[in-house]
Amino acid sequence: MEMHHYLRLTFILLFVITALFCGYFIIKAGKNRKVPKLLSKEEYNSSTAKEIKEVSISDSFFNIWPYVSELKAAKILSKKIKESELVHKVYRNSAEDREYILLATEKENQFVEIVVDKNKKKVLGYLFLSL
Repeated sequence: MEMHHYLRLTFILLFVITALFCGYFIIKAGKNRKVPKLLSKEEYNSSTAKEIKEVSISDSFFNIWPYVSELKAAKILSKKIKESELVHKVYRNSAEDREYILLATEKENQFVEIVVDKNKKKVLGYLFLSL
């Protein structure tokens, strides 16, 4: 065989090896994707105080939109609902360290509730709620 055949085979082999490495890392990154946490009833009840009060949506300080994007990516929330219509109600416990944000779904009286820890400034998880 001539030299250019060896070069061509070498480049093809390098291309195949590179493609396999890229495929491996893409699959690995997809499996390690962060998924929103579904709270169990026990976890939810332990985070809920006896007294909660409704607060206006504008009084809620926590930026929920990155978490809402994760919920939409995981197909927990529909992408069809406009963001202006998504937040239904916001509640805060008496110690004012937790917020409970009700997000509308496509079904009537069905909500996704996000529980936020205000002290840690993070979302604890979500729960499906029927009223």
